[in-house]
Amino acid sequence: MTNLTNHCAPSPVPHQPVLIRAAEAERVPLIGHILLADADATGGALSSHRVELATGANGAVPHHHTASSELFYILDGRLDVLVGTEVHTADPGDLLVVPPHLDHAFAAHPGSAAEALIVITPGIQRFDYFRLVQRTRAGQEPAGTLRASQERFDTYFVDSAAWQAAREAG
Repeated sequence: MTNLTNHCAPSPVPHQPVLIRAAEAERVPLIGHILLADADATGGALSSHRVELATGANGAVPHHHTASSELFYILDGRLDVLVGTEVHTADPGDLLVVPPHLDHAFAAHPGSAAEALIVITPGIQRFDYFRLVQRTRAGQEPAGTLRASQERFDTYFVDSAAWQAAREAG
């Protein structure tokens, strides 16, 4: 058997291994987010957070990213996810990856709570965005602050008749 490590040039390690202990993760309770690893911790490879939504609670409003894909892995409950103009309901164990430029949003399915792991790749420094969302929802920032930060966080808000209809029907 050939040992490939003897024949391949060593690859540089772009960042140190990342281990985030559950008890040490920052919680953003007003929006149900647990901040795990931001892009600076992963050498830009990804940013990751966990979302825990109460029964029927809204998560993110319709938006898209221009530079990153967003992965949703459902841990518990049911999560409604807008993908383009369609709304899909994802269950525990389901995985959904939304590519750049495709509008998306998410919320707990009516009558269900939801928990999901969300990964954005390549990574975007997003933890300040979640903190800003929380301050905005708490009335500590003017409502227009999020729209003014769209380019900084590669999160561009859109209107979605399909999402609005799905949320009203629930």
